Amino acid sequence: MLLMEFFKSTKNCSHSKVRPDVDFAYCPDCGELIENQWYLVRCACCGVKLKGMIKNGEIVPEKHFCHNCGTRDYVVERIDKINFIDISYAVLIKAVVQNDDVSYTQSWVSRTQNYKPKLLQQSL
Repeated sequence: MLLMEFFKSTKNCSHSKVRPDVDFAYCPDCGELIENQWYLVRCACCGVKLKGMIKNGEIVPEKHFCHNCGTRDYVVERIDKINFIDISYAVLIKAVVQNDDVSYTQSWVSRTQNYKPKLLQQSL
């Protein structure tokens, strides 16, 4: 049983059909609202942009050291808009937007004698 659970594929949507040039879009495959988040990896010492990648769910530089000063420290910063200059250095994460706002409209009727509730008309 444990071996079958290991090979069972979990079908998570990769949102590959969401275009990277929009800020928010609905995924046509799963219907979730997706936010495109852009991140840059910079050297913590000299501030030079480093090529980034996602490794084990974390944004890290491709090389283990800065090609300018040689340090191993880096800083990940989120940018609002992507430039065509930064596109080769940036990392794109397609995050699902969670909407926790649930609003309900309720109406209460106190029961009296000989009262029969009727449907309300809805106007658009």
